[in-house]
Amino acid sequence: MENGITGKVVAITGASSGIGEATALLLAAQGAKVVLGARGPERLAALAARIAAAGGEVAYAPTDVRQRADVDNLVQLATSRYGQLDVLISNAGVMPISPLDDLRVADWEDMVDVNLKGVLYGIAAALPLFRRQGFGHFVNTASTAAHKTVPNQAVYSATKFAVRALSEGLRQEAGAHLRVTVISPGFVHTNFADGVTNPEVKAQLEAARDAMALPPEAIARAIAFAIAQPAGVDVGEIIVRPTAQG
Repeated sequence: MENGITGKVVAITGASSGIGEATALLLAAQGAKVVLGARGPERLAALAARIAAAGGEVAYAPTDVRQRADVDNLVQLATSRYGQLDVLISNAGVMPISPLDDLRVADWEDMVDVNLKGVLYGIAAALPLFRRQGFGHFVNTASTAAHKTVPNQAVYSATKFAVRALSEGLRQEAGAHLRVTVISPGFVHTNFADGVTNPEVKAQLEAARDAMALPPEAIARAIAFAIAQPAGVDVGEIIVRPTAQG
């Protein structure tokens, strides 16, 4: 039976771990041709080998979404290898949160560069291609922090609010043949706390994660649902959070 995913070419940033890894595995298992980008070349190669060993079609390239050329290269890899790109999942993200009083400006800049500019670079790389093709689907990872701001997360939350605003603007400009979906996860059991440089905040995050976080596969299923819809159906946003999350 046609599942709406088989044969689609899907590029994923932040693909080597967490939500990106789970999404790559799920989509490949459902017949998508996945094109993987991430900063960690060893993990990326290992994931690609795992997908290929299971019979999936996969290509990959080391990709730092802070570098526009890297994102362009990932999109070009998809078209050169498979002739088209159906979906770009801009999933790469960082979360080195801290109180504003800490003045961790380098962390602020990293969140803006990865979480927001990385999505913009994805749009710049794929939108002209999607226009030429006459079809295409942007899936942008935001967060429940794009809906609610809490202490210590002001800058992170600001970048995710911006991703939602950008995605909605893109949706309104996209026209009848392109789709735009925002995925807003709550607590997910990934390595997001590894980049938190404030020890107290890191400990709080890890405790909350270990107490209630969803597996990344839950978010992957939401992404697959949006991709699998018929061409005329645009799933604007999916919020997925643990039942225990306030």
